[in-house]
Amino acid sequence: MKVGTDGVLLGAWADVAAASSILDIGTGTGVIAIMLAQRTDAATIHAVEIDGDSSSQALENMQRSPWAGQLDCFHTSIQDFAKQTTHRYDLIVSNPPFFSGGTFSNSQDKNSVRHTVKLPHGDLISAVRTLLAPEGRFCLILPHIEGLRFKEMAGNYGLHCSKITEVLPKPYKPVERLLLQFERKVKPLVKGTLVILENGDDANNYSEGYLALTGAFYL
Repeated sequence: MKVGTDGVLLGAWADVAAASSILDIGTGTGVIAIMLAQRTDAATIHAVEIDGDSSSQALENMQRSPWAGQLDCFHTSIQDFAKQTTHRYDLIVSNPPFFSGGTFSNSQDKNSVRHTVKLPHGDLISAVRTLLAPEGRFCLILPHIEGLRFKEMAGNYGLHCSKITEVLPKPYKPVERLLLQFERKVKPLVKGTLVILENGDDANNYSEGYLALTGAFYL
């Protein structure tokens, strides 16, 4: 799968402060895990990917990166991984599937990435609750409506939203994505907004906020 804006946003936005152990759930090509390695000095970063070809590609990308010593990828489901490991993580990130209904695409790859059949959000939250350290953070990105639903569901599992950034494609456009951070303890909610593109027809006319957040990852 191609590197998308959602993954770049999450990899740049997730709070890595004091995180010595990090987990990326559904790593795909490994881009988010590699971004997090770039942002940390010595954190151990594990990635889980259920698709065999994607897992192999992620591991190859990690090994070719300057941060290979920090990174490892496991070919398994997060449901099985949560049952098998005793490791607990200071930071967990995920760019998860988000379609829970409707028709399937003709592309099986797109189905796996976008649809929640293999990773229902309840299973994701349950695994995070098991794997997250007591003071840890869980960060993910979802479309607006799915993000609001996820926020409500996570609260029922004892994971409380402590930070949310509304992502708009352009000024005065509706909110398109939500960047969400969850913690075990209830804390005051920190809320912000990020606009990706300034007004105009130029598809590369990125806003100052977007460039400030993601500039370290673009050539």
